[in-house]
Amino acid sequence: MKIVDAKVVVTSPGRNFVTLKLTTDDGLTGLGDATLNGRELAVAGYLTDHVAPLLTGLDPHRIEDTWQYLYRGAYWRRGPVTMAAIAAVDVALWDIKAKAAGLPLYQLLGGASRERVRTYGHANGRDIPELLDSVRARLAQGYPAVRIQTGIPGLKAVYGVHSTDDEGAPVLHQQARPLVEDWDTDAYLRHIPSVFEAVRAEFGDELPLLHDAHHRLTPIQAARLGKDLEPYRPFWLEDCTPAENQEALRLVRRHTTTPLAIGEVFNTVQDYQTLITEQLIDYVRSAVTHFGGVTPLRKLFDLAGLYQIKSAVHGPEDISPVGMAAAIHLDLAVHNFGIQEYSGHSALTDEVFRHAYTFTDGHLHPGEAAGIGVELDEELAAAHPYEAAYLPVNRLQDGTVHDW
Repeated sequence: MKIVDAKVVVTSPGRNFVTLKLTTDDGLTGLGDATLNGRELAVAGYLTDHVAPLLTGLDPHRIEDTWQYLYRGAYWRRGPVTMAAIAAVDVALWDIKAKAAGLPLYQLLGGASRERVRTYGHANGRDIPELLDSVRARLAQGYPAVRIQTGIPGLKAVYGVHSTDDEGAPVLHQQARPLVEDWDTDAYLRHIPSVFEAVRAEFGDELPLLHDAHHRLTPIQAARLGKDLEPYRPFWLEDCTPAENQEALRLVRRHTTTPLAIGEVFNTVQDYQTLITEQLIDYVRSAVTHFGGVTPLRKLFDLAGLYQIKSAVHGPEDISPVGMAAAIHLDLAVHNFGIQEYSGHSALTDEVFRHAYTFTDGHLHPGEAAGIGVELDEELAAAHPYEAAYLPVNRLQDGTVHDW
């Protein structure tokens, strides 16, 4: 069997997605997600101009060898653009291998370690009453755990707090320039403990509550927040401080027992080495799409498991159903699974990417279709071309760009 075609599809059914489609001489196809939110065309160009020409003629069953070929052969290793491109190839090859075997991907990863995959949903509000309504909506959908985010008094717009539709899915707006949001760390640190207090008072002590600081705190600020939240027993505090300086988490860990989750912007195992071997975190958060695919993420989870650290794959709405499906197969198979982020997608996105995975009673299952269980409607995808869009940028109240 040989790869005879590699096609890159960029589509925007509500938001931008980059998909790689590989075809073999036997007629099998495989899909991989290469979406990099806000930098989609950089990855599309990388795939089209630099990676796709290398794939034709290769044996699709040689997944590990192809991964190493693309990673080491580029010379310029690591980085989100390179790793998203490699991830698309890797997932597409796993899709083909599983289809050739006539099995769902999780069976090739050792089979199921659980019956279904636990998720958490996003609840947010401009103020606490609106947040409480959002939590009720997520519970009505069956979510067993909820991430809580609110606006901050005195700030006009806060990242992670956005409008949602009746189903809880984010209402997104494409824009040609980044939205500028304001920020005040002291106001945030004063406000968040009161948010947890209000949610606990309304919903009790048993509901797992998560919170994302979006890398905005210094290590000592993160330690203070973790300490202040201890009475409310968060499931985790996510991205409490930028972790490129891995040693900074030593300070946070010394001062709080609040569980820590980090890694959605990480691309390789080297980004985690100190965090894992010194047990400075409790959950690893990388996405299949941004970490080079199923092959390296499975290795990361195996390493993390040696240190009693669990998986928690990044799963926002900018991970396409292709990337989400691959994550769910991995979740079902690994022994040290923790929880899966799941925001869902718009109805239009689900039409473009028809998928076998299901969401029932707050849990996901990848389904039993051969491969990863996703098919791309290329005609419908072509009807929704790329639209320029950017992630927001934060400025302090004095007008300077926030240095995270």
